[in-house]
Amino acid sequence: MPGRSARDLIKRHADTGPRPSGRGFLAWLVPRPVFLQDVNMAQNIYDDPKFFAGYSQLPRQVHGLKGAPEWNAIKAMLPPLEGKRVADLGCGFGWASRWMRQQGAASVMGYDLSEKMIGRARADTDDEAIHYRIADLDRLELPVDSFDLVYSALAFHYVADFDRLVGMMHRALTLGGALVFTIEHPIFMAASQPDWIEDEQGRKIWPVNGYSIEGERRTNWFVDGVLKYHRTMGTTLNTLIRQGFQIDRIEEFAPTTAQISENPGLAEELERPMMLLVSAHTT
Repeated sequence: MPGRSARDLIKRHADTGPRPSGRGFLAWLVPRPVFLQDVNMAQNIYDDPKFFAGYSQLPRQVHGLKGAPEWNAIKAMLPPLEGKRVADLGCGFGWASRWMRQQGAASVMGYDLSEKMIGRARADTDDEAIHYRIADLDRLELPVDSFDLVYSALAFHYVADFDRLVGMMHRALTLGGALVFTIEHPIFMAASQPDWIEDEQGRKIWPVNGYSIEGERRTNWFVDGVLKYHRTMGTTLNTLIRQGFQIDRIEEFAPTTAQISENPGLAEELERPMMLLVSAHTT
């Protein structure tokens, strides 16, 4: 993948999924899928044919977790998985869900708004302990004390009501349960036109305008008008604290020297953080 930047490598969401046949003992955890949308539901851009076609060709979707440059940093933040009950929010194609089962997780429930993502996850998964459900994270309700780990990769910046989501996750986790998630870094997504600018000396500069103005951001990525929600670093972390989480670790992902040697296009990621990685636990 020479010359590709992390922006080219980014994926919408984490990954995972069970087989479509057989409801099994995990099926009670969510209502049956609802395919109708209304104005209060999240934008389902991933089922747009043009978007899905482009997204499916990203290195992290073609090569799985090995195609995500931040994966090693994420692994270092995860708790031991042996015997854990895991919820994978924004599971995408199911890459992370399957990996967690390989590491000994007792069960994995993968949730994603996209029917196409869930269909692909189910098709690629042959494990009765992994189940997938179509779900809107702005509306999802998980049973109380039902999981030991909630994991999410690059999904929460699509959620309008982060405070509601964090409170729900806290209730769904057992005492001491872990939350590990990644989002686009607030510095990366704050600008109204997020893209590199070159100064007179040819240096790349990333614009950070409107940082303290939280709320909707519309960007063009495969298709026009992809909807995301910008929140400051303070809002993101304080929401976790207010809802009862203790923060364990924060990482602002930057590629290693070895990664840049292998893929020189990643060098630009040293100029500004693209992803925020967070681990926390319930108290």
